Amino acid sequence: MNEPSEISPIIKEKAPEILAEIKKAKSILLHCHPSPDPDSVGSALAMKFALEQMGKKATVIRGDSEIPRGYKNFPGLNEIVPKRFDEISLGDYDLFVSLDSANESQVSRYDTPKFPLKIITIVIDHHPTNKGYGDINLVEPSCSSLCQILYELFELWKINLTKEIATNLFIGIYTDTGSFKYQQTTHKTLSIAAHLTEIVPDYHGLIADIENSNTPKFMTYDGIALSSIETFFNDKLAISCVPWESLKDKNIPENDIRASEVASFMRTVPEWGVVIAIVQTNTSCIRLSSRTVHPEIYDVSKLMECVGGGGHKAAAAAVVNGKSFGEVKELVVVRAKELYNL
Repeated sequence: MNEPSEISPIIKEKAPEILAEIKKAKSILLHCHPSPDPDSVGSALAMKFALEQMGKKATVIRGDSEIPRGYKNFPGLNEIVPKRFDEISLGDYDLFVSLDSANESQVSRYDTPKFPLKIITIVIDHHPTNKGYGDINLVEPSCSSLCQILYELFELWKINLTKEIATNLFIGIYTDTGSFKYQQTTHKTLSIAAHLTEIVPDYHGLIADIENSNTPKFMTYDGIALSSIETFFNDKLAISCVPWESLKDKNIPENDIRASEVASFMRTVPEWGVVIAIVQTNTSCIRLSSRTVHPEIYDVSKLMECVGGGGHKAAAAAVVNGKSFGEVKELVVVRAKELYNL
């Protein structure tokens, strides 16, 4: 286990303030962000177990999207309430804790809430584009994942790392570091992961569940996406474009549309400095996922901010409503040229 002296100064500073608000509350609301990844689901469930350890009532709502089938063995998954943010009553809660959500639309895209809310909001995040929409904001971009931040908070709060908590924290860290290969992975990240695997020695099954959960429809989408790739500026920019008509023609459901996985696979071509997977999930909504292996040259969070999104330097995303497919594609090509001098 890492020593308290190694804990991020920002986390040390904010931990007492966050804990004070938690102690005041009786009923606390948590959520998963749209198209949830394991860091989103794992952090929400780990926090739920920690809050319950403190004697609080904690509710995790599913949010906008279905939980992927590969997460079926996350401890506490069956306790997630299948509701969106706009389907709950804030009057039932004293406190809202927003986890792993860089902006308000990551709380919900169906009916994006306006902050401040009628109850106190605590934002805990690791995305550098998070400008702080809560009453209390803990944003620590140096951490590999939201689950790493929670590990450090739990250490300061003297939370007992049960197997349920450790399992959720480990899988969030493992996936958000790209299996420990992304640049935000440090010796501290590996030290934390090592400690968690002491508590969860059978973690291999969780990884297998996630990495072997694709569907035939996802493979169809993946094939369409990869076959659509275009390159620009002497191959420095590569874009995959999948319009709504292609998805409708093949009857591909929303749960099988994963632009992030397409973008991550595109990133494996070293000649492509910036890669973007664009997919039109319905007639009015377009998702973008961008990646780079050279974040020191191509900060893709800045590119995604140009279309209302955000994220990390090496991985970022956006959702655009009300624009045509052609408009969005043209916009990112123009902005990429300007930002990176292509």
